[in-house]
Amino acid sequence: MPPAIEPVPPFLGFAPLENGVEALARSAERYEKALAKAVLGRAPLGSINQTLIQSERQLTDSTGLPGRPWFKHQIYAPGVYTGYGAKTIPAVREAIEQKRWAEAEAQIARVGRVLAAEAALVDSAAAELEQGGPE
Repeated sequence: MPPAIEPVPPFLGFAPLENGVEALARSAERYEKALAKAVLGRAPLGSINQTLIQSERQLTDSTGLPGRPWFKHQIYAPGVYTGYGAKTIPAVREAIEQKRWAEAEAQIARVGRVLAAEAALVDSAAAELEQGGPE
């Protein structure tokens, strides 16, 4: 027997996620340029490193993933059914896989905010480098 025909999924607005990715790409580019100049000028990097230590933590959310609040990371986590196999952007991906469209929309916005916050942190480190370090 052929499989049952499934309804066409609704349109999902990925703009918040795309905007977050783009903001992070711009911030990373700015940081790379500022770091190259700082290294040439031998600027102290200790304070910048302290800021960047926060970058991985910035990719977490205290409420965790839907149905698994103990997994805080929004960019990667073990999949619900993959054992230790990691899934990227798990909250969005799993909502889509399970056809929970409203949840997918909400998670797209949530991960977009996480990425925007990450971009702001990287921008702050770049700004510090551009100014020649902490005052």
